[in-house]
Parts: sequence; C-alpha cells; structure tokens
Amino acid sequence: MAFRLTLTGVGAMASPRFAPAGLLVEYDGVTVVLDGGGDPGSFPSVVDGWLVTDERSELIREIRELARERGTEPVVERFSARGLTLDPMPVIHTSHPTFGYSIRAEERHIVWAPEFFVFPEWASQSDLMFADAAGWDRAIQFSGSVGGHAAALAVSRVAKERQVGRLVFAHIGRPTIRAMDRGERPPFGCFGYDGARFEPRRWRR
Repeated sequence: MAFRLTLTGVGAMASPRFAPAGLLVEYDGVTVVLDGGGDPGSFPSVVDGWLVTDERSELIREIRELARERGTEPVVERFSARGLTLDPMPVIHTSHPTFGYSIRAEERHIVWAPEFFVFPEWASQSDLMFADAAGWDRAIQFSGSVGGHAAALAVSRVAKERQVGRLVFAHIGRPTIRAMDRGERPPFGCFGYDGARFEPRRWRR
C-alpha cells in the first residue's frame, strides 16, 4: 500500500529560492494537495482533493486556478478516503481563521503547519511535522500584534520538547535562507527542499 509525501515547495511568500510551500499526499491511490502554487508541473493532472490552510492567502487565486484545472476547488475542510484522513486544525497566525492539517494513515500522525506564530499543541508527539521557518532567530510579528511567524530556532526547541519524531522546515523565509547560507542549522530538525519525498519506513517512531 503506497504512502508517500512530496514537498512541492518550501518557500515563504515571494521566496527568491524556493517554490511556494506545498505538500502532495499519496495513499493507496488517493491523491491530495495541501497549499502549493507555482509550477503547474509540480502537481498531478488529477487529484482527489486540494486543501488549503488559509482561504484568504496571497496565493489563493493561483491555487484556485491550479485546482480547477484538476476538477476540484481549494477548501478548508476534512478529507477522508481509504484509510487516509486529513483534519483542519486551528493555528495562531493572523487576524482571520487559519489552519494546519493533522494527517493520519497507517497509525502515523503527520502535521502540515507551514505558518503559525505559536507552536500548535495538537502537533505534539506527531511522527513527522512540516513547520514554519519564515523567521530564523526572531519571530516575525505582524502589525497590530495580530499574529505572525514563529522563529525556526524556537520551533526547533519546542518541537523537541513536545516529542515530535521528525521535524522538517517547509516554509522557509529570507532570514532563514540567510542563516542557511551562513552554514547554520537548527539544533533539532532539518530544512526541507522542493521535491523532497518522505516514506513511512524512513520515519522515526
């Protein structure tokens, strides 16, 4: 039974290096896209669902076009088929409702949370977490104190405390790119990259 996750991109908005953050989930013939945008060739020609974390994101028009070309609409909602379940879960990020996704199959718990200001408690003890890295050593706070992006170094520390099995940064912003270019690395977790694939047998329990 095939179970594979592919990062279609790991970039924050207007990244100079990476495609927009997105995840392709494939399980037992079911295909679901989370977020994304950018190169249409990064996505299958047919998908069973296209879920988004923010229905008002800057890329929603582009995502909507990609989804409609594949016969679906980008939505925030629960998806369940053939033993694969994706549930939208709230995150603190901006002034309107935004979400991450709890993904479950084969007794595995995967978290897709590319944007948040406060580490989501529901991600604790997950087998694999894809997380925000827009900021590096300092959080990015939006004007009006309505939210923002957590710092990657803080996410690394909290994820380890919360017993996340494997942490992959998948929303990489300019401060983190500069840190990468300096040769810096998080104390726990690793940087994702466009096209990276993850299979269950390689995940630490």
